[in-house]
Amino acid sequence: MERRVMKMRVAGRRSLTADIEEFTLEPADGAALPSAAPGDHVTVETPSGAMRRYSLVHPSDAPETYVLAIKREAASRGGSASMHDAAVVGTILNVDAPENAFPLGEGHAALLIAGGIGITPIYAMAQSLSAQGRAFRLIYCTRDAAGTAYADDLRALCGDRLTLHHDGGDPERLFEFWDVLGEPTDAQVYCCGPTPLMEEVRGMTGHWPEGHVHFEDFKPVDVVRADDHAFAVVLQRSGITVEVPADRTILEALRDAGHKTVSSCESGTCGTCKCGLIEGEADHRDMVLMDEEKAGKIMVCVSRAKGDHLVLDL
Repeated sequence: MERRVMKMRVAGRRSLTADIEEFTLEPADGAALPSAAPGDHVTVETPSGAMRRYSLVHPSDAPETYVLAIKREAASRGGSASMHDAAVVGTILNVDAPENAFPLGEGHAALLIAGGIGITPIYAMAQSLSAQGRAFRLIYCTRDAAGTAYADDLRALCGDRLTLHHDGGDPERLFEFWDVLGEPTDAQVYCCGPTPLMEEVRGMTGHWPEGHVHFEDFKPVDVVRADDHAFAVVLQRSGITVEVPADRTILEALRDAGHKTVSSCESGTCGTCKCGLIEGEADHRDMVLMDEEKAGKIMVCVSRAKGDHLVLDL
């Protein structure tokens, strides 16, 4: 299916917590926006060039704006950090039309589980369920009250259907999910949050009926290895040399040096960041290039140099 890319303007932003910003986007040309279903996400070309998927906070059949809540990740590869630092009011962003890999089913009761910034699609689902008068419960786990986005909105929306749990970062104070997951019910479970939370829920729902438990995870994969070495890349068009540390990818090093580079998956699976390889032997780690392409192409999000340098067609 052909991508539908929209020009959208940052119409407003506000801080939800110390590290979570809410962005309100409006169509730059005033055109009508596609509908937003609960669980929908949009792909945004962030100011750094990184393509990132963000859940839509508010479902609507006829939205005038899209609202995103974005956490500045400590290990950001350019996506969330550039949104926080550079997406000011008035900034124009390329945004794909909404897609949904985490749909809310119809008719059934729902158990919603969110951890941290994973609240964004879960909040949208809660709004839809409440509007339809459907039964649901929402369990929202965070470190502390100060880091809990949308807490007041959720209390007003959910009432006693909301359970807020703060663990203070203490593993001994994690929510006891077995109390609600130990006995399967007719409800569908929707879970979004950090990997440890989702793994815990997944481990406790293996005995649930197939198709009753659903997860959403946008976390990029780890592409740097412990035995990687530093090297240099020479940008053929400008003659600039960029040093790539052992613990950074070529893509990250390029962005660190101020070179906007478009990417999407950052795991070597989509092909967006492919560029020409002019000189040097590459350590190809992607899953896209055909063998006959590897002498002259490289995926800079994951692949590295076998030697001390590469010359790229950039």
